[in-house]
Amino acid sequence: MEKFIKFDSTIMPLNIENIDTDQIIPARFLKAVTRDGFGDNLFRDWRYDNNDNLIENFNLNSINNDSKILLAGRNFGCGSSREHAAWAIYDYGFRVVVSSFFADIFRNNALNNGLLVIQLSQNKIDQIFDKVSNDINTVFSVDLNDQKFYSSDGIIDEEFEINEYNKTCLINGYDNIDYLLSVKDKILKFESNLK
Repeated sequence: MEKFIKFDSTIMPLNIENIDTDQIIPARFLKAVTRDGFGDNLFRDWRYDNNDNLIENFNLNSINNDSKILLAGRNFGCGSSREHAAWAIYDYGFRVVVSSFFADIFRNNALNNGLLVIQLSQNKIDQIFDKVSNDINTVFSVDLNDQKFYSSDGIIDEEFEINEYNKTCLINGYDNIDYLLSVKDKILKFESNLK
């Protein structure tokens, strides 16, 4: 996985609640055996009509800001447990999803695949949606090391929670095996003390 580094980005707003994993990546696109290409079908049924024409007024089609941050409504990632949802979001280019609530399985899939999820209060999410609707070019910073999410003008300045394991993995670009290898000496020392 790529190492997660501090970055600045505009936000892609998607003010819809209860976005489930089938809306994120429809089941008919789950036939691939690698993670590549899922981003092409992110929110497919919202981005394209039945004739494969772009739906111009859907935000991912109408806002051209190369954002790395997806701002979503409450209960994001509900529904089935498909890991492909995290793959699609990541492959599209997002590195962070911000919402007031995430489905647990989606949260774990996202973190295990290099996608940071930031959960903030609904009141704060509403403020961010308002700010972005007034100025789509507002820049936000994501600092995983300090666990901070803030706007360039300082009006939004929030700390977020993440467990130490996931933080370590994201910062170092580790998957589960990489993490175990990174603490191999500690494991061996522990095992030798058991004998």
